[in-house]
Amino acid sequence: MKHVLIVDDEPSVARVLKLTLEKAGWQVTWAPDGQVALEWLRKASITPTAVITDIQMPRMNGRQLVQNIEAEWPDRDYPIYVMTSMTEREERHWVGALRRVHFLEKPLSPRLLVNTLAHEEVTGFGDFHG
Repeated sequence: MKHVLIVDDEPSVARVLKLTLEKAGWQVTWAPDGQVALEWLRKASITPTAVITDIQMPRMNGRQLVQNIEAEWPDRDYPIYVMTSMTEREERHWVGALRRVHFLEKPLSPRLLVNTLAHEEVTGFGDFHG
């Protein structure tokens, strides 16, 4: 089954993403910050099909989460989508040579999200911007 891990400290945003993806046939796990997400990834009996993370969060932000995932699972085969706003565009430089890390611009269209994940599933490429 397709499984996505959503990492966002805003429950209302996570709820909309969760409902959208569940309606499209995805199983969804939500983590309120990067630390909780990392703990889930370490303990989970399944590997997610994709991770979608906000960048600005308490405890462990999206950038730190991505860097930790890269360090602990260098051979991961699932994409990570980082949600950014226009004001956070300068944050993109840190991605550098990281594999399969893509950006999704907020506000995020639910249809674009579903289409992006479906495209990634088929092609392995998912760098779309709405």
